[in-house]
Amino acid sequence: MKALLKSSLVCALFVVYANIGYSQKNGTVESWITDPAKSVLFQKQPQSLQFSTRSNTGLIIDVNPKETYQSIDGFGYTLTGGSADHLMGMSQAARTALLNELFGTDGNQIGTSYLRLSVAASDLNDHVFSYDDLPEGETDVEMKKFDLGPDKKNLIPVIKEILAINPKIKFLASPWSPPKWMKTNNDTRGGSLKPEFYDAYALYLVKYIQVIKAQGIVIDALTVQNEPLHPGNNPSLLMLAADQAIFVKKHLGPAFKKAGVKTKIIIYDHNCDRPDYPISILNDPEAKKYVDGSAFHLYGGKIDALTEVHNAHSDKNVYFTEQWFGSPGNLPQDFAFHMNDLIIGAPRNWSKTVLEWNLTSNLQLTPFTDRGGCDRCLGAVTIDGDKVTRNPAYYTIAHAAKFVRPGSVRITSNTSVELPNVAYKTPQGKYVLIVYNNAPTNQSFSIRFNNQIVKLSLDAQSGATYVW
Repeated sequence: MKALLKSSLVCALFVVYANIGYSQKNGTVESWITDPAKSVLFQKQPQSLQFSTRSNTGLIIDVNPKETYQSIDGFGYTLTGGSADHLMGMSQAARTALLNELFGTDGNQIGTSYLRLSVAASDLNDHVFSYDDLPEGETDVEMKKFDLGPDKKNLIPVIKEILAINPKIKFLASPWSPPKWMKTNNDTRGGSLKPEFYDAYALYLVKYIQVIKAQGIVIDALTVQNEPLHPGNNPSLLMLAADQAIFVKKHLGPAFKKAGVKTKIIIYDHNCDRPDYPISILNDPEAKKYVDGSAFHLYGGKIDALTEVHNAHSDKNVYFTEQWFGSPGNLPQDFAFHMNDLIIGAPRNWSKTVLEWNLTSNLQLTPFTDRGGCDRCLGAVTIDGDKVTRNPAYYTIAHAAKFVRPGSVRITSNTSVELPNVAYKTPQGKYVLIVYNNAPTNQSFSIRFNNQIVKLSLDAQSGATYVW
């Protein structure tokens, strides 16, 4: 009898410990919510929930870690020259506090992990410049006069402060225009790159990567041209797909190889309405061998264009590199669009990054260039002296960047119109599910993971990040 009781006790304890172990394996689910209607802004919820073996017949999001997709490079913004000016206008203490909040990974910090830079001026600088501006009629094909110029004043110091907070942050660089002496119209706005200066421009970009590296800033990837089909910006350049293919395969790619530059070359960097542009370049095997992938914006077309390009060339990566927020901002509408199409939509369509435009603005929405610069671009934060206002882009990126750290891998989760979502496994072994409630009413649903269930609810037009 004692033997039987002992045996039963051992079996019972085994079941208890097995269930405890199984529950701990799935973990406690923590959540961060943004509910614009209730002014809940990226708030960690006080109640944590536990997976259990109970059944559920309602809406279920199945998360399957056995099916994996692309790895993630990061989530972040563009650090424009104007953004750097705003930051350097703050007191040292206020700037340090803000940069720690934006780029740190502890406590209430949001963990921005990827930044886009402009090669020389973008349209959010106070004036247009290149790194090799010359008097009329002069050229400099050997780049003897190359200089980082205005970027040495504020941009480089800000980047160094960011690197002190997060030494592993990655940088993508994009040129808005070559020096105007290389262009058909001898103007910073529009025009095309003269064929006789293809080699000089390739050397210009090599020089940029080398010179900024000497400042301690490693450029992870370079897009060949920002918005190559939009010559109306200032600065800008018209670069058709056939011309970009020639530039990459005969000039930029060989120049990178000769100089030993390891920076990735990324093509296109424009809207989702022209997937034929990157596909046509990747169809050229001589160009393709130098290309890491293609970059996209969403001012036209649909986000599933990224999958179209991926399916055409699945051995190459795709990236999402820019989307603006217009001032004064509308949190419910902005949050809905960016969560649906970018934070969830872009990674579900194979993107390795999601970058919003741009990091900071001021109350006047300056600086911007004349003849085409953006006069309504709202940053992730607005800086007024040392006062900081957090805008919609702050919250969209926070929902991903803080938890989906670089090296995370997208895993399978079923999705729906009412509850679009995307799931990841992080390098630390945690699981992350980002969900948006598209429905006009509260939605009750469950996450199912390893045959266990956790029951949740989400208010209408709200977003959540769940971590276990």
